[in-house]
Order: sequence, then structure tokens, then C-alpha cells
Amino acid sequence: MRFMRSTAVLGVALSTLVLAQCGGGGGDASEEAAAPESAAMAPVSGDWPMYRHDLAATGYSPLGEITAANVSTLAEAWTYSLAAVDEGERGPNSQATPIVVDGVMYVSAADRVVALDPETGIERWRHVVEGARPSRRGVSYWAGGDGMAPRIIFTTGQHLRAIDAATGEPVTGFGEAGLVEMGVPYNSVPLIAGNIVVVGANTPAGTIGGVGNARAFDAVTGAKVWEFDSVAQPGQPGHDTWGGDSWQDRLGANAWPFYFSMDEERGLLYLPLASPIPGDYGGDRPGDNLYGNSVVAVDISTGDYRWHFQTIHHDLWDADPPAPPAMFDIPRDGGSIPALGVTTKSGYLYILNRETGESIYGVEEQAVAASDVPDEASSPTQPIPVKPVGLSRLTYEPGDLVTADDTSAEHAAACGELVASLGELYNAGPFTPWVYRPEGAPLRTTLSFPGGVGGANWGGVAVDPATGYLMVVTQDLGALGFAEAAPDDYPVPYRKGEQRPASFVAEVDGATLPCQRPPWGRLTAVDAATGDIVWQETLGVTDQLPEGKQDTGRPVRAGAITTGGGLLFVAGTDDSRLRAFETATGRAVWTARLGGPGNANPMTYQGAGGKQYVTIAATDSLVTFALP
Repeated sequence: MRFMRSTAVLGVALSTLVLAQCGGGGGDASEEAAAPESAAMAPVSGDWPMYRHDLAATGYSPLGEITAANVSTLAEAWTYSLAAVDEGERGPNSQATPIVVDGVMYVSAADRVVALDPETGIERWRHVVEGARPSRRGVSYWAGGDGMAPRIIFTTGQHLRAIDAATGEPVTGFGEAGLVEMGVPYNSVPLIAGNIVVVGANTPAGTIGGVGNARAFDAVTGAKVWEFDSVAQPGQPGHDTWGGDSWQDRLGANAWPFYFSMDEERGLLYLPLASPIPGDYGGDRPGDNLYGNSVVAVDISTGDYRWHFQTIHHDLWDADPPAPPAMFDIPRDGGSIPALGVTTKSGYLYILNRETGESIYGVEEQAVAASDVPDEASSPTQPIPVKPVGLSRLTYEPGDLVTADDTSAEHAAACGELVASLGELYNAGPFTPWVYRPEGAPLRTTLSFPGGVGGANWGGVAVDPATGYLMVVTQDLGALGFAEAAPDDYPVPYRKGEQRPASFVAEVDGATLPCQRPPWGRLTAVDAATGDIVWQETLGVTDQLPEGKQDTGRPVRAGAITTGGGLLFVAGTDDSRLRAFETATGRAVWTARLGGPGNANPMTYQGAGGKQYVTIAATDSLVTFALP
């Protein structure tokens, strides 16, 4: 970790949610649960001031005007186009979650950042970005101080920018005329805590930039404060998990999530880190490869390492933890366990002590299938949580192939043809490695679940303090692949082959349909007090299938939010719908069709008149709902 002295002042107070229905004694999950107690929360606020509402990334708003009793009357209140002013520009394909602070909504569009009236959607100001595009995932708010006005801080690839929150004008004292050169790009939403601005790194192979270190900048001046080495360097904990000199100039292991989270009381920032590059062959990087595929706790002021938890050893699947953890406290025997929940693309939810990184309900190193790729020493075991069990499909057997009774004769026939084209179809359970295909050998193909896009993806965990439940959205989109010898000019001797299709799907009447039996998308509630699944519902419909067979679930990457009204709101599925469920039961209570997929996390806020609104970015527009 490289450290630079900061002029930043960190002054943030704890507002972490305490779950209401949690119990037991000490840290032993097997002990008897205590009686439910009230949630300890900050005063009710109508704002949604950051990407997941708060630094603890709970995705929870205490607003309760909208309930299961009246949500059926929820109707569209206003829309705002996120398309570029110049019609020749490419569309926004927005994944933004707007923020609302002190009666103003801020959001990024295709070519600009705007301030909107949250009750009407009318622009108050716009800041057009010349020569670049603002992150399509959103913006952050800095509250100001010491005579300085509040700022909106956002990224445009390699640049970190600051504009005045009241006018949209660049802040001249931040970097050079409101712009800081970050070097390595970050395409998402900075975290702001006190005067510290944290950004990640987007470093896929072949793109601009370098190593994928998270970095922090001063919110006042834009000066760099610290940088954390995501690949453990000599003398740092975990360096011995890189065989030989494989750590040198290693790309990947980057902090790419859409947002970050932190424990305000303890001053701990949590970094979810991705797979090393290349992500599908590791013969050039023997060992567990820390801090790849880990959540790492660092000091927010200095970037100093505190602890780590690795979700995959020596990753070959690019199955990183795609979202930072959400925080909650589990009351136990008159005290509480400070906890967090981190999801992974591999289909698991890990519930950890956020002070130490230790598992609360246990993790077992379970034996997994070995790779047969030459020179590849895959990890013989992987860390599997005892509780909760996997939240998405982890295995495949021939009897899992979809049938005409499940969906349609056309779909079943197309999937049968796909399977026949793949040769030997190999699945050995969780963490099945890519089979090696020597030239001229019989055809073999790995079918890996939950697949390259997860499992859970970037939406993150939503916390419901009234029930003590953790809400997780997952999908089951199996990945197909194999390993082959690489060309002589390739940097490593073996690579993942060009498999078409790359996913275990068939195209039928313009729809992409997975080839295993449904469900294909799910919404799951986990009781944080016990680690057990409480309910699980299918999420999404396939409109192209015959009536009576449409309730299949759909691919989904975004996440849910929870509210004080006992509701969960979620979009994200590719069926272009926003839905509401009862958090206590999982009962679906409302659905609205959108003009395009809402591939984003929703949010909710209170207008000046006291009305509660719910907003979702649906591809190229913001759509906002309210009660009559």
C-alpha cells in the first residue's frame, strides 16, 4: 500500500442498522435466539443521499407511506430522458441510481450530469461533459464545510470531476479547473466519507491503465491521499500466495464495483476485489493469489490493511465478489455482533464479522474438481459457507435439461441440439474447472453454474431491519467453455477457447432462454440471525412462452431496496418490470411495466410535500412512481 499524507478530515458518525429479529448469545449461531428488539436507527430522513442510501450500503429507507395495503395504486408520476442532447450520440444504457439530497435529485445522463426537481423531474441545472461521458452508474455528493459549498463528484473514465451542487459549474480549486487525472479509469460511483473520496479501477485486459488498485483523493483539493495494493507486494500479508514473481505487474484483482461501503464507527472501508488477469488460466500464477476474489478491510484514512476474506482461491471463473458488503448488527445475549454480508458471482452469501473478517456461521474448505489443463495447479479446495447454503444453481445433471412441459417444444428442441453439439458435457459441482481440449481430441465442454455473470452480481445485499432479513437477487445462466493451447504470441500457453454460444441458452422467437429447467432468476431472503433461507421467490417472467409457463424467472444483475413500509422494490430483470414484494413473506404485491429493462437498483425518497416516490432508471429514462 502506498501512502501519502492527507489534509482530509474524517468526521462521520455511526448509523449502522441493528436488525430487529436477531438473537442468541456470544458469537455461536447455535445458541437460542433472544426476543426481537427495536431497530436502532438514525432519525427518519426523506433523502437518498448515496448509491445504497448510506455508507453501510443497506439499501434501506425508513420511509413508510407506501405499504402493501396501498401499493396497488402506485402510478407513474414523471419521467426524464437520459438520452444525449445530440441524437447522434449512443444511448445511455443507464445503470444509474439517482441521489436526493436536501430536496434536489442528482443523476448522470448520457452526456451530462443534471440536478432535477424530485417532485416533477424538471431540470434545475445541467452540466454537459465535453469530450467524455459521465459514469452511467451515478454521482456522489460532498456536503462541503469550512466555507466551501457542497459538490457533486463523479467520474469520466480516467478523470475524477467536481462541480458545484447548486449551479453545476466546475469547482476551480479541485485539481485543475474541477478535473483530476486518475490514470487508471474507474467507471462507477465514488464513495465519500468526510473529506475522503474513494474510487476503484476498471482494468480489463487490453484497456488503458495499469494495476487495479483502489485509490483515495482529497474532496477539497483533489490530491491523492492513498493507494491500496490489490496484489500483495513483498513484505505485505498474502504476498506468499503468489508463486515465484507472478505478482509483478499483475493486472486484475481490481476494485470495479459500482459503489463502496464502510463501517463509520470503526473507520473501515471494504474493498471487493476481482479476479487476477488472465482470469481463466492460472498456470502463470501458482498459489491462492491474494487479494484476488477477496473482500479487504482497510483504514479509510490511510488505506492500511486490516483484514481480508478470500471467497475463491486461485480463481479460474472470474467469479469475484461484484458488490461491496452491506452492514448490520446481530443482537446476541445483551450485546451484538458487528456483521456484514458479501455476495459472490459463485452463488454464495458470506456473513462475516466486520471487525475481524471471521465467518459467523462457519466456512468449510471443501474439495473441488481439479483442472486437467497442463501446468495449471488449481486449488484443491474452495471456501463454502455452512450457512446460508448456495442461493443459486451450483450443479447440473442430464435430468436438469429443460423439457417441453417446462417451457415449449421449440425451446426444448433447441436446447437438445445445443447439448448434442457440445460433446461430453462436464459438470462436477461448484467450481467446475474448464476442461482441456487438445487439438484433434474428442469434443468436451464444461458447463459451469451459476455462470460468468453470477449468481449475484453488482446489485448487492438489501437489509430489512424490521425482519432482520438480507435480500439477495440471483440468476442462473450457465457458462459453457473449454481450455485450449494458445497461439505462440499469447502471453500464457493456454487460454479459454472461443465457445459459441458462451452461455447455456437457446434463442427462440427473439428471446434468450436458458437450457436448464427454471427458475432462472430468484429473490431470496436470508435471516441474518440464523443464516437460514426464510423464503425464495421466482423473479421475472418470459413473455414469449405460452400462458401458464411464463413464470420462469429471468436473468438479472441489479439488486433490491427495502423500505419502512415493509416493502422490497426490485427491477433488474430483462422483462422490463419494476416489482414490489412484502419483505416478511416474499408475497408479490405490485408490478409495473417499464419502457425498457430497469437494469439498475431503484431508490425511494420523500418530496417537499411529504409524498414518497420510487425511481428506477429504465435503459434511457428515469421513471418515477408515487401514490395518487
